[in-house]
Amino acid sequence: MGRLVPAVTRALDVLELFLDCEGTLSAPEITRRLQLPRTTVHELVTTLTARSYLEQPPDQPGRYRLGVRGYQLGSRYAEQLDLAAEGQRVARSVADTCDETVHVAILEGRDVIYIAKVDSTHAVRMVSAAGRRLPAHCTSVGKMLLASLSEEELEATLAEGGPLVAMTPDSITSPRELRKALADVRERGVAVEQQESNPDVSCVAAPVRDSGGKVVAALSISVPNVRWSDERRGELEGLAVKGAAELSGRLGHR
Repeated sequence: MGRLVPAVTRALDVLELFLDCEGTLSAPEITRRLQLPRTTVHELVTTLTARSYLEQPPDQPGRYRLGVRGYQLGSRYAEQLDLAAEGQRVARSVADTCDETVHVAILEGRDVIYIAKVDSTHAVRMVSAAGRRLPAHCTSVGKMLLASLSEEELEATLAEGGPLVAMTPDSITSPRELRKALADVRERGVAVEQQESNPDVSCVAAPVRDSGGKVVAALSISVPNVRWSDERRGELEGLAVKGAAELSGRLGHR
């Protein structure tokens, strides 16, 4: 690995200050926050402004805001994003950590579609495949995605396709019970499914958000019941939240 260039690092530090800034910053404010010499900050903001990474608002002399070049780079990055490919990378990382089956899924109507999947290496594990479609209300990813809908969107979704089907004796088939379960998902920020889509498997899931904060997918970890316990559930919920946050970050969410 090569040596980090201090000047470039400092320039990036200046730009990253604006990630948590609502509007503009002055050179003295940048100097104070980064604890850099005034002359260094002056040179950095002058260079960044010349390259359109920063700009000075006409009505606020002496202050700086992000310039158009950052937007152009961000837009170019967004164009090359592939949710399935990014999901596969993160799912691999999560699976390497917990050695359980990890999925990333999206919502389509009343179903979820798995767009990424990494298997556990255990002999006893969940068997599925990318591209598989399941009723959303029977899965942890589906509950997570349904819970992210507005009330109007949820009503329209539940009105499609007739009664809620059961995949196991533990599947939720009552719209009232489903709404109750979704309220719990919203409150906790994670979804849990115990033997509702497969009588031998339980799952946890967390939301994946895009750059605008919208939930666009969910990441789940599936565990055979022989390895499921309250303690294990807590561990996996934490890993699912961490993995979903990493994938969200790859999609531009902060």
